[in-house]
Amino acid sequence: MRVGSGLQRAQAFMVLATGLYRASHLVVGVLAVVQHQRGSALSWAGLVLALSTSLLVFGRARSAGWFGTWPPLLDVALVGCVLPFVVYAGGAHRPADIAWSMLLGGSASAVAAVAFAKPAAVAGAVAALVATHAAGYWPTGADVAVIAAHLNAIVSSAVLARVFWWYLRRQGGLLDAATAQALAAEAERARYAERIAHHRALHDTVLATLTAIASGRADAGAAPVRERCAREAAYLRRLVLQQQAEEDRAPGTAAAVERAVRSAESLGLRVSAQYDGLVEIPAPAAAALGAAVTEALNNVLRHAGTGRAHVTVTGAAGRVVVTVVDRGVGFDPDTVPEGLGLRSSVGARMRESGGAADVDSVPGEGTRVELRWPA
Repeated sequence: MRVGSGLQRAQAFMVLATGLYRASHLVVGVLAVVQHQRGSALSWAGLVLALSTSLLVFGRARSAGWFGTWPPLLDVALVGCVLPFVVYAGGAHRPADIAWSMLLGGSASAVAAVAFAKPAAVAGAVAALVATHAAGYWPTGADVAVIAAHLNAIVSSAVLARVFWWYLRRQGGLLDAATAQALAAEAERARYAERIAHHRALHDTVLATLTAIASGRADAGAAPVRERCAREAAYLRRLVLQQQAEEDRAPGTAAAVERAVRSAESLGLRVSAQYDGLVEIPAPAAAALGAAVTEALNNVLRHAGTGRAHVTVTGAAGRVVVTVVDRGVGFDPDTVPEGLGLRSSVGARMRESGGAADVDSVPGEGTRVELRWPA
């Protein structure tokens, strides 16, 4: 996994932390099965299930940079909810015998707490774990205090993981903002120094030549004077081209979005754009945002079956949110192959710049793309 921005570092840490948490639970499971349940085929099957699912969840998170949605959902379902009943069916009818499979529910709730973006999804996963684990413990005759302590551990694991993830994500965003501010300040100092150098060069060359001609000390028609004027005219042209190139490389937030809107309109799409509370973000992030808006509007042109789109830009406290909405034919996101279309062209651009993108679409009801920076 490539670790670059503060947000990427926060993600890498949470993948590592939850992975170690899961590893500690798997060690307990291996020891329990080897020492006390080696004759139970279902206990071995449950252990293989837990190991395989864990490798899938954390291996994918390691390679892709984050958990995604379906691997943690599969983890909650199999390791968190199904595993205890598999072990119970294999003969683990005492609380101590089934405890290792129940223990894995804590790390399953931790993964769900950081992997699912919406609090309602986290609450649903934790509620499912609490319900199935209470049902799984009850036939073993476990004391109410034991069951309550275990269920408390599941909830606590989710709460702590969620709090840690919120804090690290916030600190990562602050680090990215501070880094961008420092880079912008350094770039501004470099531009200032460059302007001073150009001013001195202009004073010593172009201005000196014009002053000499105006005062009559130099003959404007003389060959040496004409050659000097030609060299200095070429120098001025280079300065103008350099300034234009810098403006093209580093558009502001509004300029980046406006450029995307104009590009789509030039192809025949009618775009209604609204701006509210614009804030300036680092130039690379603004460029990525503009490119993502361009691709979202291109997607409307290519696939939506409508000639109109709506773009809304809002900003506050260093945060920018852009939504691109159309009322076209829509699509089913689950049927779109991984790595194509909006996921790659829009989502990847925003992630690489420290932002995020969400795509919501329903067949027949249009598409809504939300772009956020920072994530």
